[in-house]
Amino acid sequence: MSSHEKTPRKPSQQGSRAINFGLAFMLALTLGAVWQGLARPAGPGGAPVDYSTFYGWVEQHKVERVTFKGAHLSGALRAPEKVDGADATTFETELPDRDDALLPLLRARGVRIEVARETRSAIGQLALTLLPWLLIIGAWTWLSRRPGPLGRIGELTKSKGRRFEAEGAPSVKLEDVAGLEGAKRDLAEIVQFLKAPAQFRRLGAKAPRGVLLVGPPGTGKTLLARAVAGESQVPFYSINASEFVEMFVGLGAARVRDLFAEAKRQAPAIVFIDEIDAVGRSRGAGLGMGNDEREQTLNQLLAEMDGFAREHLVVVLAATNRPDVLDAALLRPGRFDRRVVVSLPELDARRAILAVHTKDKPLAPDVDLDTIAAGSVGFSGADLANMVNEAALGATRRLARQITAADFATAEDKIVLGDPREGRLSADERRRVAVHEAGHAVVARFHPLTLPPRRVSILPRGLALGATQQLTPEDRHLSTRGELLARVATLMGGYAAEQAVFGEVSTGAESDLKQATELAGQMVAHFGMSDRLGPVYYEHDAEHPFLGKRVATDGGTSDATAHAIENETRRILGEALARAGAVLREHRAAVDRLSQELLARETLELTELEAVLAPVAAEPTTRAPSMALVLAPAAADRRVEEAPQISRDECEDRAKRALPGADDAA
Repeated sequence: MSSHEKTPRKPSQQGSRAINFGLAFMLALTLGAVWQGLARPAGPGGAPVDYSTFYGWVEQHKVERVTFKGAHLSGALRAPEKVDGADATTFETELPDRDDALLPLLRARGVRIEVARETRSAIGQLALTLLPWLLIIGAWTWLSRRPGPLGRIGELTKSKGRRFEAEGAPSVKLEDVAGLEGAKRDLAEIVQFLKAPAQFRRLGAKAPRGVLLVGPPGTGKTLLARAVAGESQVPFYSINASEFVEMFVGLGAARVRDLFAEAKRQAPAIVFIDEIDAVGRSRGAGLGMGNDEREQTLNQLLAEMDGFAREHLVVVLAATNRPDVLDAALLRPGRFDRRVVVSLPELDARRAILAVHTKDKPLAPDVDLDTIAAGSVGFSGADLANMVNEAALGATRRLARQITAADFATAEDKIVLGDPREGRLSADERRRVAVHEAGHAVVARFHPLTLPPRRVSILPRGLALGATQQLTPEDRHLSTRGELLARVATLMGGYAAEQAVFGEVSTGAESDLKQATELAGQMVAHFGMSDRLGPVYYEHDAEHPFLGKRVATDGGTSDATAHAIENETRRILGEALARAGAVLREHRAAVDRLSQELLARETLELTELEAVLAPVAAEPTTRAPSMALVLAPAAADRRVEEAPQISRDECEDRAKRALPGADDAA
């Protein structure tokens, strides 16, 4: 088509122009009628005068009659008067809001008074009635046809679900997702059923109506949904659950209906709802008034997933990290038939995830992904991706050509602890922090059941003034009572070191005390590790599922039991402090030597810690093997046998001396 040819208008565009022209014409006609009806023509021969002139004529007996018409007054004179150079026998003026002296004056001067009713024409009254409706209809039509966030009012009830288009979009396959083999197997079965349903139906199998992905944040739930979208050859709709709920009542349920209506038209199809807990929380369990709009949306979702009509094959895929707050009706079979747990990656999965994120990055020869994966226990897939990116950014800031192991170590510290602080500690504060961290490290090194330290630093990062990180040789899923007690003792090591060296403690032990108290409380109330309370689970200091914080809820625990739990927790902390103090007194030389090295070098790695603590460990009084032996199970068993033993009575005596009020726990 040449540039000078005109593009023909679409019928919809022509109809829109006609409607707009008709509305504009009717509005102009109505405004003209209103003006015509409200306009007041001047009386015949009536000369307009000001109110003062009229009042003066009344006082001078020059006015014969007057006519009141609302706020307007007209009248006739007894004799002609000059107004603007012309003789006038009639006049008109506007009355003030209130003049109580006018009527008595008119009666006193013998003026005939008439009152006329103020009326509008029928056209004016009709125009005034129609004008508001025309304005509302015109504004609604204009807003509904204009682009932008205020436009398309008719589309408010339409779903915001987005259909995945495979053409032209970077596709993610299930094979591209590292780890999560069980989750990928379950989802691949769903995709295969939608592709070849006859293969499953020959044995009477039915496709699950819904699949719920459950797991901590950052473990790859949304990534799995993207992989399903890339694998499936059926329409795939994705939406965030918060997009259902708006400020207008009923919009959430309408959007749910519209989303499923579109999916049913394209069936078989998959609908992915991310963060479903935004609308799927238990009904009627809130504090105060419930959100009726949210409950209506949930009711509509329940009806669409397993309502009266089930002839369409629409599989719902949802993700959440709070399955405990979801409504029971939403979790039952028939709606979510399958629950897929997406847990934190294990060692092999972490190694595979690191390989995926580093495949296009230049790594230095000293980078060992196996070592990085072994040291990143508890990291999610998102954490690992962030660590790799932070390492690349750090290498870029150094103008390096490759990413080194030091870059990964710095990135890990940044993720776990935070960025280094700009301010500097005073000499006394640095020494106290060094002694505090040395206490943690020495207890971790010489306690028979703890993991040895792999890095100790007094470099302030984030909210921490220092940090002691322990070895994590393998993924642990269970912990024994002895291991947890050793963990509490390690946490109390900094507190005990300050007490032993300086004779008093500082506020730097707050975080350690908080973690130790929480762990000891869980041992007593949740893990059944208290001889006094026995193997019972108590709802003590539980989190409220809706507020995300501790509130005074009735968990079935009496005041006496809560007091017993607190006493047992205090006893465990007292024994742990006594055990840590005993280890530090026995290895006081190690505390002094390590604190001096930390003041000199700020950060010590595993080999440097071994060089500092090995001479002390070789002394006959320590009876502890070198740090390298800790990695061998047999050597660890020998450490338990050779370590100095402390009786229960001695621990309680030390606890009473160490913690004020510990005698209440006896």
